[in-house]
Amino acid sequence: MTDKKRTLKKQKLRNAEYYNLQGIFDKLYADSKDGKAFTHLVNIITSPENIKLAYRNIKKNQGSKTAGTDKKTISDLSKWKEHKLISHVQRKLERYTPQKVRRVEIPKDNGKTRPLGIPTIMDRLIQQCILQVLEPICEAKFFERSNGFRPNRSAENAIAQAERMMQNMNLHYVVDVDIKAFFDNVSHGKLLKQMWTLGIRDKKLLCIISAMLKAEITGIGFPEKGTPQGSIISPLLSNIVLNELDWWVASQWENIPTRENYIKRIYANGTPDKSKQVFHLRKSSLKECYIVRYADDFKIFCRNRSDAIKMFEATKLWLKDRLGLEISPEKSKIVNLKRHFSEFLGFKLKMRKKGKDRQGKPKYVVEAHIKEQRLFKIRAYTKDIIGKIRQTYNKEMEFRLVQMYNAYLIGVHNYYCIATHVNIDFHVIAYDVKKSLYNRLKHRITRKGTITNSYIRSKYGKSKEVRFINNHAIVPIAYVQHRVPMDKKRRINNYTPEGREEIHKNLGFVDFSLLYHLMNTPCGAESVEYNDNRISMYVAQKGKCAITKEQLDIGTIDCHHKKPRALGGGDEYNNLIIVSDKVHILIHSVNTVTLKKYLELVKPDAKQLKKINELRVMAEKPPISADGELIEV
Repeated sequence: MTDKKRTLKKQKLRNAEYYNLQGIFDKLYADSKDGKAFTHLVNIITSPENIKLAYRNIKKNQGSKTAGTDKKTISDLSKWKEHKLISHVQRKLERYTPQKVRRVEIPKDNGKTRPLGIPTIMDRLIQQCILQVLEPICEAKFFERSNGFRPNRSAENAIAQAERMMQNMNLHYVVDVDIKAFFDNVSHGKLLKQMWTLGIRDKKLLCIISAMLKAEITGIGFPEKGTPQGSIISPLLSNIVLNELDWWVASQWENIPTRENYIKRIYANGTPDKSKQVFHLRKSSLKECYIVRYADDFKIFCRNRSDAIKMFEATKLWLKDRLGLEISPEKSKIVNLKRHFSEFLGFKLKMRKKGKDRQGKPKYVVEAHIKEQRLFKIRAYTKDIIGKIRQTYNKEMEFRLVQMYNAYLIGVHNYYCIATHVNIDFHVIAYDVKKSLYNRLKHRITRKGTITNSYIRSKYGKSKEVRFINNHAIVPIAYVQHRVPMDKKRRINNYTPEGREEIHKNLGFVDFSLLYHLMNTPCGAESVEYNDNRISMYVAQKGKCAITKEQLDIGTIDCHHKKPRALGGGDEYNNLIIVSDKVHILIHSVNTVTLKKYLELVKPDAKQLKKINELRVMAEKPPISADGELIEV
């Protein structure tokens, strides 16, 4: 997972705390763990705090800039007055009818296309409102080795789990099952029944979700089945569908009840020690099997071929009878991992011999490679950016393209570095990419330069392959080292105080009573964007005035537009700053009597006065002297 994605996930958790909803989400999670049913969820979904939180969570998403059928994006939503947006969402959910969904085809690795459904930005906001409330309920019921589109989980966790099955548990037969067009074939009726089984028994909410599933798709019509990929709530719904599969596979072996409780200790990371239980289960004639899943991509690990054959047939029949889903015969198979590779999430996994154990038997270790199609796609994309750099001589555009090239390579390095042979794999394409760099940019590329980007300097600074274009460092494609994939620690949880301990520590400086005051007393005449960014800026400045650094209290906090709206400024985050009410008057006033009065109250030093004057100049006000006189420029 990239650092940017980690930051966004942490930010969403902070957002829930800013809007005083974390306690409600924790209660939903705890009640769901206890098996309680939920019949009044729409009240929480339509609460002003939840709607404001939904806006905050979607505005940073890249997809929020993509228009739906109404041609509107997050920038249109940001102009709404806060109270009007809240009342509009509440009215829509009283009798919810979604707008048409825009259909887009995106290319897949195999040359085919994948259909995406893009709802309007207002429908996406409503979906986010629902997702925030459903997620803690579902998280309490989801299986531990379901890794796709869930908080604090990633593809790295799935690979770590798969490698543990292969190497630590010696499960060398894997059932690879590919569900045929999974997202297009989900039964709406079955999905709603599964939600009811999970305890989501608010009939009004189920009707709203049913309407979402049946939203008209442009050029297609009203779907009778399937969850459109591209909608905010679709990943959660797909996990609800396949959650039943996870628990069914677990019921075939690891969750079978035993006469005695053999789990006597819990490891430091929160994982129970099941070694004794497994020891006794292996004395039976049961099929040993474990599932590892990431969205609709899953594997079932078995100890021997006969068990794998039985599980393959049983899983195929279960998917058909229980979920109405069919598998793809050409992509589904049983793989002997000692002989063949098994593909998973862009990786190829296999066992290879490495020495012998004390009994003289061969030892096996995991060998992980990058899938060939992904490798060649990386080569094609990097060469394409190099071609674009060659065609531009505009320095600003050249810098942006170099940044794009570096960001892409850093991203694929961070994702694929958990492959054991990642360095060897990147060397396969490195010669071709480097040759393209030298041939196309030979008059601009140099060996000498200074790495100004701190991340590139720390990660790639020791490489002799770093090159420069106009003193901008270029990330070397083959400079990547293997990192052991890590599984998720069980104690990490968005919906328990213990699981959020680290983030609470980072938020220790925030006065939450004042934060909630800002949230509950928005500026009615201002946009939802202004009110949301005001909270962000308060947290970023740790509740202090940007000029005097004094801790602010209720009644002394002002949010100032650096460039006033009358001069073309907007409500975006970078145009706002939190100052005290007295400093705010010093920034705007042109009355010398007022200026002298407030200079005496604030008593700014030379550095603080300079900052005040910088803000006055941005507001097209004349700077002031230390004695309150206007200075002619």
